[in-house]
Amino acid sequence: MNNKIEIILPAISKNEALARSIVASFAVELDPTIDELGDIKTAVSEAVTNSIVHGYPNRLDGEVEIYAEINGQTIHIEIMDNGIGIPDIPTALQPFYSSKTDEERSGMGFTVMESFMDSLKVENRECGGLKVTMEKSLGRKL
Repeated sequence: MNNKIEIILPAISKNEALARSIVASFAVELDPTIDELGDIKTAVSEAVTNSIVHGYPNRLDGEVEIYAEINGQTIHIEIMDNGIGIPDIPTALQPFYSSKTDEERSGMGFTVMESFMDSLKVENRECGGLKVTMEKSLGRKL
């Protein structure tokens, strides 16, 4: 049987650290290296932060849903929100693109996620909002 977790957190900035810690702790059963755990934490941080900052502009009532599943030596992670979504995903995936040009945002969130994980998929949800799906194979190879 695969192991899995599902979490729903209020979309507030202090929960970004909690989300990254929960998913990293969940991944420990795969015996990852310190670098692999760092990659997961960073990718989850970027996805959760994007949901909070971009998914719910000027709103305090949002939620971030986190789903993670371990299958063999691979961790599958989904970060979802019910916010405004992204009108042009291919443009948003480009390095240095930010919808918050009036703020100090680097526009590198999706690029960071893609570089630290084995796969990244970004899609608008039919119910509204965004779903970011990432996978990474983990563990020390013997």
